[in-house]
Amino acid sequence: MKPIPNLEVFKPNSISQKKVLFLGYGRDRTTLIDALLSSCCEVHHSQDTIPDTKYDLVVSFGYRHLIRQPTIDNIGCPIVNLHISYLPFNRGAHPNFWSFFDATPAGVTIHLIDAGIDTGPILFQERVTFTETETTFAQTYERLINEIEALFIRKLPEILVGRWTAKEQIGDGTQHSLKDLPADFAGWNSVIVDEIKRLRQISGSNNA
Repeated sequence: MKPIPNLEVFKPNSISQKKVLFLGYGRDRTTLIDALLSSCCEVHHSQDTIPDTKYDLVVSFGYRHLIRQPTIDNIGCPIVNLHISYLPFNRGAHPNFWSFFDATPAGVTIHLIDAGIDTGPILFQERVTFTETETTFAQTYERLINEIEALFIRKLPEILVGRWTAKEQIGDGTQHSLKDLPADFAGWNSVIVDEIKRLRQISGSNNA
């Protein structure tokens, strides 16, 4: 096989039991590559290219490209996505922001990828309730990242052997794209309560 640009290969200390393609965040952004290595997986990491290689599992976390149906069919193994929302709410971009702006449930979800945007069957999910000290978007985002990683690690033995009950998403839910984020948004370090109130006032005056 010819070398694939930007593909990193990590091998476990012991004999590998599974070969996993990890799409998205690198080892400097997530603990999950090391968790897979600790579970005797050989991990191939890419932020862009999907190699034409046979894998036992594909994990998508922070991957910024849409995986289309021909690619899904060609991979021939489960593709698991980690999304920091309580699906079917807040599919797509900036789910943490929209859970506050739309007053929808906050949470984390592990689901199978299909041709839609975060529409695949749910494998595992949990609601998340923030503490009184988690007052900014940045703080709540960090909490959601920690929660989705913890959920993945807890469920990793089941995920590696495909021991799950996939459940179709119920209801229409919500979905947002990158361009939906308000142009007047003050930034991720802003205080959520104050910023949501301000943005809703702006939205109300624009619609008046």
